[in-house]
Amino acid sequence: MRLRCAVLDDYQGVATRIADWSPVADAVEVTCFERHLGDEDTLAAALADFDIVVTLRERVPFPGSLLARLPRLRLLIASGMRNSVIDYAAAEAHGVTVCGTPSSSTPPVELTWALLLGLARGIVRENDTLRAGGPWQSTVGADLHGRRLGLLGLGKIGAKVAQVGLAFGMRVGAWSQNLTEERATEVGVERASSKEELLSGSDFVSVHLALGERTRGLVGAAELALLKPTAFLVNTSRSAIVDQDALLAALHAGRIAGAGVDVFDVEPLPAGHPMRSAPRLLATPHLGYVSRSNYETYYGAAVENIRAFLAGTPLRRLG
Repeated sequence: MRLRCAVLDDYQGVATRIADWSPVADAVEVTCFERHLGDEDTLAAALADFDIVVTLRERVPFPGSLLARLPRLRLLIASGMRNSVIDYAAAEAHGVTVCGTPSSSTPPVELTWALLLGLARGIVRENDTLRAGGPWQSTVGADLHGRRLGLLGLGKIGAKVAQVGLAFGMRVGAWSQNLTEERATEVGVERASSKEELLSGSDFVSVHLALGERTRGLVGAAELALLKPTAFLVNTSRSAIVDQDALLAALHAGRIAGAGVDVFDVEPLPAGHPMRSAPRLLATPHLGYVSRSNYETYYGAAVENIRAFLAGTPLRRLG
């Protein structure tokens, strides 16, 4: 009898076509879920008969309470090599092997710039107006050249975002709690003296920090109040770093020029959620990691992980 493998959050229905699953076809039957399974009871019922689960990034939490309700589960594969929503101790206790996959930092860099440029030049508004037969030109774009780009975080993604900003002729500054002068110099950017100085002195601010106790709520109402009224904020990192309610208030009050957001406190966003209709907001449904090359890597590596697990030599173990 073949093992059963569930692929979660296959929104585009591409998981079994974008990678070659034939190496495990004789041993594994694959079922893809194109709709998000949003609560533990639904997940427990849907996954009860599966031996293997493939999950995207940190979209679906796997706490101990859920793992206890999945007696057949033996292999859990998460895209990427870091996952904060899996209870690794519980997985081990229940005999579940957890593995990761490689992941590229390039797609979120590119999406960051798509949002930033879209905001700066009013692309969505101008496109909608043109297609609707409205006025010819209705916005005045914000310049990038000579303006300051402030980066919260200068890791792999932040550094690549900085390189693009420098290519545009922007002045680039960065800040994080651990950022050193040596790292800033290595990337070729200015190390801001404080978070407050970075926020108040930047024309564009982009978030590129890992979520943790020190970064949760790092940008709240007080921090947003420091931004210039002409400034734009972009968050393609983790929603909890920026207080969502405070951001909504700032957008509705016009205290900042706009925001580009790819991450949300609740995903997928419920119908009627205020982030779906907020003014001055350019929003995308968590597309940072969604690119052909990344999907080929994720699902191709998932197949490799399954083959290795079946052979008794698991790859890329997490936990």
